Amino acid sequence: MTSEASFTAFDEQCMTRALQLAAEACGLASPNPTVGCVLARGADVLAEGAHLYDQRDHAEIAALKQAAARGHSTSGATAYVTLEPCSHHGRTGPCADALLAAGIARCVVATADPNPLVRGRGIARLRAAGVAVQVGLLAEPARRLNDAFAHVMQQRRPFVTLKAALSVDGKLAPNPSRRTGAHPVWITGPVARAYVQTIRHTQDAVLTGIGTVLADDPALTDRSGLPRRRRLLRVVLDSQLRTPLTSQLVRTADRDLLLVHSHSAQQQQRSALTAAGAELLALPMDHDRLSLKALLDELARRDILSLLLEAGAEINGAFLAQGLVDQAMLFFGETELGEDAVPFASGVASPYLLQQSLRRTTNRTLGPDALLIGYLHDPWQALQAEG
Repeated sequence: MTSEASFTAFDEQCMTRALQLAAEACGLASPNPTVGCVLARGADVLAEGAHLYDQRDHAEIAALKQAAARGHSTSGATAYVTLEPCSHHGRTGPCADALLAAGIARCVVATADPNPLVRGRGIARLRAAGVAVQVGLLAEPARRLNDAFAHVMQQRRPFVTLKAALSVDGKLAPNPSRRTGAHPVWITGPVARAYVQTIRHTQDAVLTGIGTVLADDPALTDRSGLPRRRRLLRVVLDSQLRTPLTSQLVRTADRDLLLVHSHSAQQQQRSALTAAGAELLALPMDHDRLSLKALLDELARRDILSLLLEAGAEINGAFLAQGLVDQAMLFFGETELGEDAVPFASGVASPYLLQQSLRRTTNRTLGPDALLIGYLHDPWQALQAEG
């Protein structure tokens, strides 16, 4: 590990730009990590690049190609990379070898690769060839960009984020008997709801339950307006396939709606929903509930790195009880809903008790609302001591 004191202001400027490039690639890199790269010599930036899955090139290769197109020699240059350059053959050749062939003299890496089968090998390859490698500059923001990738590499299942909009007294929604009209009851304001769209944009899939579908008729789409390479997969836990054909989910289905049901669901409903464009997935039951672990295994098989829960109390409680929630994003509005309102999660007295279990928490204000983000499982814990 190299201390931040050994990095210059220009180093930080270049890595900050590399992180910006990586962030801009969110939605375009999965199932690979989001990575940015800046090439510089002295105080001059030569080129930059980011990894876009459909264009195959890793960030380092994209930057090297841009440098060549601009007529810049990269001999003796420094490469700033948000994630350790790879040292293995995959869809492309090793980036470490490409940097060596380009004459890179120094490489500044934000964080090592979280894949335990790969971690450190790219760094070692560069150092063995005489490249000066420094690791740890802006490691924390670099890791947060790839929480889901790190988690899948080590746990082989999607990184699950529980998102909930809550009243000031920790409730999800008014008691159904007190609801009027068919429209959702908004607990948070427009600023917080717009921010939710930016969260959805970073996710591969979003999950809800049939209770939420019947109560609120959500669309669950990514309305951020930002580009993404594959549609946000909308997943509904619906054991008996009660999702209405007239629901927003079904009416907008376009290879992005997965209805998860039990083997006992009626064939008539299966046929109608399939004809309407929904994909159906039958899963075994686990103690009178669809098997959540089987679902996560299936999503991992589909290269889903990240899953956002936007569900009701029963599903929130089930994921929490089974230890399947990795991160919580809790939005708190100013409304008070009272003791008879819908709880945050079955079996959890209040979100304030969950808050005591969260680690590495951050807080922010969104208009009149507050957002708390924290981890139940840090996917980078094994690397914390490495910088």
